[in-house]
Amino acid sequence: MNHAKTFILLAAMTALFGGVGYLVGGAPGMAIAFIVALGINIFSYWNSDRLVLSAYRAHEVTPTDPNPVIRAFVGDVHSLAQKAQLPAPRVYLIDNAQPNAFATGRDPAHAAVAATTGLLGMLTREEVAGVMAHELAHIKNRDTLVMTVTATIAGAIGLLANFAWLLNGNRDREGGGSIFATIALMVFAPLAASVVQMAISRAREYEADRIGAEICGRPLWLASALQKIERGARSLINPEAERNPASAHVFIINPLRGERGDNLFTTHPSTANRVERLLALDAARRAAAGENPSAAGPSILPVTGAGKSAARGPWG
Repeated sequence: MNHAKTFILLAAMTALFGGVGYLVGGAPGMAIAFIVALGINIFSYWNSDRLVLSAYRAHEVTPTDPNPVIRAFVGDVHSLAQKAQLPAPRVYLIDNAQPNAFATGRDPAHAAVAATTGLLGMLTREEVAGVMAHELAHIKNRDTLVMTVTATIAGAIGLLANFAWLLNGNRDREGGGSIFATIALMVFAPLAASVVQMAISRAREYEADRIGAEICGRPLWLASALQKIERGARSLINPEAERNPASAHVFIINPLRGERGDNLFTTHPSTANRVERLLALDAARRAAAGENPSAAGPSILPVTGAGKSAARGPWG
């Protein structure tokens, strides 16, 4: 099912790119657009990880890093990957105050996870583990390639639509085009691309939450982390994300702005809905272990270290 969704998504994005090419340049424009879309897909397949990591100026960190916090962070990621039966991914750090994280790479053997310095500074070690388990779930589900490819194609559609005015200038003067059609193309083509990628990315987030909770074994770690990340994303600007809005869906929480509800124009599910599902998973875990399913209560306080300041974790 996941492979079928991936095929449908890529086919829809490629068809949309070709349709925009037809509206801009007729049949020759559509043919050129399809060739370009094929080239983008091939290029993104081999370079998807480098594209997104470069856009966010991420730098690789290793288990031998002189900083003990970073060494522990990398070690935790590798331990979680082993538990998930995945090859150890490369680990990157992004110098950004907003707490957030993402995974990228064409397959599990060529995967990478990245976290911001804000994530390590604001979350507890357990919460960071929950976030990394979520990102490893994306790798396990092979979501990382399609998420990066769709971001690339969506950006290309937006660029092509922005060029529509220039490319259609001569046609308009010769009576072969319409200024209103051109404006509509500039507005609705990028919007349609965003709707396609957003609709499927939300379903992938729910599934990554579920599998991530299984990997780390503590759904509340991830639930608590999501709440803190959302608060941080609303109050702190991510300049690189603002310059690359087509890649917002690769993050665990929308880096552009927090959204409250699941609707057609959000890249991520509502955090409240995600937390509710994770609470249900934790209740089921407790019941299976013979514990009191309601012991966690209505809040996410039972996470180890959650009594510390919500602004800074023990790694801050």
